Amino acid sequence: VHWEDAEKQYIVSVFSKIDVDHVGANTLERVLIVFPWTKRYFNSFGDLSSPGAIKHNNKVSAHGRKVLAAIIECTRHFGNIKGHLANLSHLHSEKLHVDPHNFRVLGQCLRIELAAALGFKEFTPERNAYFQKFMDVISHSLGREYH
Repeated sequence: VHWEDAEKQYIVSVFSKIDVDHVGANTLERVLIVFPWTKRYFNSFGDLSSPGAIKHNNKVSAHGRKVLAAIIECTRHFGNIKGHLANLSHLHSEKLHVDPHNFRVLGQCLRIELAAALGFKEFTPERNAYFQKFMDVISHSLGREYH
C-alpha cells in the first residue's frame, strides 16, 4: 500500500485530538449494539443484553481502549502493517475464530466515532477516506490468516 504523506500525517494527528479512551470504548460499544451478532465473541464480558448494559460494562470499555491502542500502534508501522499485525491475525483466526468481516465493521464504527468527536469541518470526506484506507489495510491484515 502506498501512503501519501498527508494521509499518514493526518491519521497520526487525529489521535492527539481525541479522547482515546472515550473513542475506543464508544467504538466497541457501537459495534456490539449495532451489530449484535458480534457479542458472541465476548461471552466472558458479562451482561451484554441491552445497549445500557453494554455502555456500562467495564470490560467492554477496557477492551475498546485496548483495541484502539492497537490501531494507534499501527501508525508506527505504515510500511508493514500486515507484518505488525501477524500475531493478532493468527490469534483472531486460529484461537478466537472471529469472522473477518467484523474487522471492517469495527473500522466503520471507528470512523463514525471519529466524525462525532472531530466534527465535519475537521473530519472531511477526504480525511474520512484516509481513515477508510487505514482501516481497510488493518482489516485486510487481521484477516490474512483466514482461508
